[in-house]
Amino acid sequence: MESNKDFYVHDSALVENGAQIGSGTKIWHNCQIRPGAKLGRNCILGKGVFVDSNVVIGDNVKIQNYVSVYHGVYIDNGVFVGPHVCFTNDLLPRAVNKDGSPKLADDWIVTPIHVGEGASLGANSTIRCGIDIGAWAMVGAGSVVTRDVPVQGLVFGNPAKLQGFVCKCGSKLVNLTSDTNGINYQCPHCHEKYFIKEME
Repeated sequence: MESNKDFYVHDSALVENGAQIGSGTKIWHNCQIRPGAKLGRNCILGKGVFVDSNVVIGDNVKIQNYVSVYHGVYIDNGVFVGPHVCFTNDLLPRAVNKDGSPKLADDWIVTPIHVGEGASLGANSTIRCGIDIGAWAMVGAGSVVTRDVPVQGLVFGNPAKLQGFVCKCGSKLVNLTSDTNGINYQCPHCHEKYFIKEME
């Protein structure tokens, strides 16, 4: 990879040829960024982060220590990924084929994950592939996410279940009024109001 003074790479990190790194991004100890990966501007990658080939990460993303972001994961702007979050990308994982031969690159199908703008994934959460996590959603620490998470949804548990909704500031929203179309919410911290339609 060509030297670029617009971003920082620690001496112990490996950024492979063909990776694209945005200005202002900081890549810390023992990270590995594979060819074809695209990291946006002003991102922070903590110790031991692995970013696989062709992963796309937006601007202002913070990925904490020892997260592996595998091929097929797309992370929008402003996402927080807590330490040891586990992304998956294969719904039918096997090391070998039925005949016992090792699986090759063409012997499986990548199943993608999309993490929406501003979402937060708590420490040690596991995100099953094929999942869409809505913008500004919040996933509790240690959760196992097996279903899509709605915009501003708060989920936690194993399996993770919808426990309410959160403000863009992160606080849990309070239910004000409801009707046949949805619910009016307000943030008790910053007092922002939201109208969230009933889930189908």
